[in-house]
Amino acid sequence: MANKLDPMDLKQIITLHLDGYSNRKIASTLSISRNTVNTYMQLFTASEYSLEQLLSFEALQLSELFSSVTLVDTQRHNELMLYFETVNKARNHPGFTFLYHYNQYAETAKNPYGYTQFMEHYNRKYKQERGSMKLEHEPGKEMYIDFAGKKLSYVDKHTGEIIPVEVFVSILPNSQYTYVEACASQKKEDLIQCCINALHFYGGVPLAIVSDNLKSAVSRSSKYEAQINRSFKDFASHYGCVVNPTRAYAPQDKALVENAVQLVYQRIYYPIREMTFFSLEELNQEIQTKLIKYNQLLFQRKEASRVELFQSVERQYLKNLPSSNYQIKDYKRAKVQKIGYVYFSPDKSYYSVPYRYIGHQTTIHYTNTTIEVYYNHLRIALHKRSALKGSYNTIKDHLSSTHQYYTSWSPEFFKKQAQLHGDNVVKCVERILDDVQYPEIGYKRVIGVIQLHKSYGSDRLEKACELALKENIVTYTQIKNILHHKMDLNQETIQQLNADTPHIPSHTNIRGASSYQ
Repeated sequence: MANKLDPMDLKQIITLHLDGYSNRKIASTLSISRNTVNTYMQLFTASEYSLEQLLSFEALQLSELFSSVTLVDTQRHNELMLYFETVNKARNHPGFTFLYHYNQYAETAKNPYGYTQFMEHYNRKYKQERGSMKLEHEPGKEMYIDFAGKKLSYVDKHTGEIIPVEVFVSILPNSQYTYVEACASQKKEDLIQCCINALHFYGGVPLAIVSDNLKSAVSRSSKYEAQINRSFKDFASHYGCVVNPTRAYAPQDKALVENAVQLVYQRIYYPIREMTFFSLEELNQEIQTKLIKYNQLLFQRKEASRVELFQSVERQYLKNLPSSNYQIKDYKRAKVQKIGYVYFSPDKSYYSVPYRYIGHQTTIHYTNTTIEVYYNHLRIALHKRSALKGSYNTIKDHLSSTHQYYTSWSPEFFKKQAQLHGDNVVKCVERILDDVQYPEIGYKRVIGVIQLHKSYGSDRLEKACELALKENIVTYTQIKNILHHKMDLNQETIQQLNADTPHIPSHTNIRGASSYQ
């Protein structure tokens, strides 16, 4: 049975009433229910004593007068107040909601308050007033994107290291249909891939993508005309939409997506805060599970969820996805070398271009699978990207050793240069050129061999080439190592190579072939 209100509380109610406090303000001041104050004030008024007389009574006398009133369960109330301490400590955690904590309270309490009373008791101590403005958004017009300010993480199961990850959030403002994905970084490659995944999640393309002034999307921010980086423009062009960054120093432009981020904290971050993940894939699987539930939640003042509004209204206004999947493209500048190749620095490899562009500056457009070389916006070469580091990738029609650009660079030219330093140097040059499919590929290698005479002299280069030929290790690196380690100056090594006798010395413990008959 509930306990009656303490007589001292009754005196406090009377005192505050005489001081001009309203019943609501009395309830807030004493942290008790307004209905309780209303009931007691009705009892005071109905009694045969004035308020001043009641105030002068002893506590025992007041208790006897109102002994039949049992409105407040002190134990129940104290239990709630103690739980509020836990709730208040979690207020600053991303994703905090009162509903989440109320559900936990209702599951554990023997006689829980309803949600309305739960919030009323809490707001007596922690009162907040917020204003809002409703904005109307045309369906299918925009997709807002941003990265959440708070990161998630997973544990590397091999090292135990905690790996922080970024969280990408996109929203269609009309239906508020939301997409969330964890990714490794905010770099443009990750941003573009997340946008691609978001568009495929929605199954269509809006007219514009509205981004914050992210470095991965905007080359130079401006309040009126920001510059979009080339890769992001190329992505938008492929999907037939435009990129419209928010204005710098105008936080109201991104209020919608930031509100979506706050809801993501509540519906996704908070429920998974105590879970441990061992890969980015595991984390994204859990995010998608929570995201489905989030998009299916009914709006408080609408009889529909985000996904229902999207399917019934906004989906039809989105443009169709292109038939081919977009591949993230990036760009590099490169000068065509004299041998007719451009150097692709990310892979440290070479790709051929038509010989007439030798000496010209070009732009390399590359994806994970292709290499395109452009000169003045004209594509002059297309290659399949090679995964082999340091490789030479050649289209035969690009090379022409008989052309005037190659009159000085030819196999005969390099043999004549090698002849100045000895016959063995010539043989090494011939061997290097014979080992490549196209002589142009070997030109830089034989130049490196011939140039070694500047550091070590022609005589040592000749001896080093002789050793390389006898050991069948004719490469620029091996010849350089012979000279560096002075192996060409070791007479014993040279004699062993010149002799026909085996390099293993005679010994009594060594058995001959007769021992194995």
